[in-house]
Amino acid sequence: MTDAYERMMKANQANWDARTPVHLASRFYGIEEEPEPSRWFAPWEWDDLGEVSGRDVLHLQCHLGTETIAFAQRGARTVGLDFSAASVTAAAGIAARAGLDVTYVQANVYDAVEALGGRRFDVVYTGKGALCYLPDLDRWAGVVAELLRPGGRLYIAEFHPLLNSLGPKPAPGEGPELLLRHDYLGGGPVHRDATHTYTDGPAVEGATDSYEWMHGLGEVVSALTGAGLDIRRLRESPELPWPRWPHMVRGSSGWWRLPEPRIPLLYGLLASR
Repeated sequence: MTDAYERMMKANQANWDARTPVHLASRFYGIEEEPEPSRWFAPWEWDDLGEVSGRDVLHLQCHLGTETIAFAQRGARTVGLDFSAASVTAAAGIAARAGLDVTYVQANVYDAVEALGGRRFDVVYTGKGALCYLPDLDRWAGVVAELLRPGGRLYIAEFHPLLNSLGPKPAPGEGPELLLRHDYLGGGPVHRDATHTYTDGPAVEGATDSYEWMHGLGEVVSALTGAGLDIRRLRESPELPWPRWPHMVRGSSGWWRLPEPRIPLLYGLLASR
């Protein structure tokens, strides 16, 4: 990785350390309430993942572990990994309060093989705002391949690159029109300097700079096949677990979709080693 990318990822690490207390205080995550990790999963994710009880599951870029603990609830031997020390500390506390046995490791995803001591997993799970913080998907895919046992499965439930191209929610005074703000096919990093994140809660203090990279579906698939993984399933979904735009409507699943036009907002990808 280049020195520039290393600098940007360190900025992201500091930014997520600064975001953590904001997210802990937010209604969006509802940490003070009874944990409901199932609300972060689309039903089709569990259909694709299959039985996880008794399996070794690794959640990469887990942040507060709000999804990680769902695997422990379903009987998996669960590990969460994140580069933010503040997030890992918070996640461990959340799991402990829920009475769940989850191991959390603080490390950059690119260093996961070494940080986990060469341990291998039956399932590696990642997504919902993770891949956009990785500048090099080929290197990431190689790490995932090393983390999986033969026959192991990778599952990505990630925001669709079309959604990322639309950018953040409309600014005050803008209409409901969906505007393309970023390249779908990626390119250089998108720099943000923001005192507020995607949640409610207080302003971020200190490290407000962050960098994101756009990754089209073709890039994701090519990175995984290049690392020797087989693509088993690819879904595109028009729903999100929260209303990103004010005119979204709630469906029978409890998730939110745009009334018109129907476009993919999330995708699920199952691959195996």
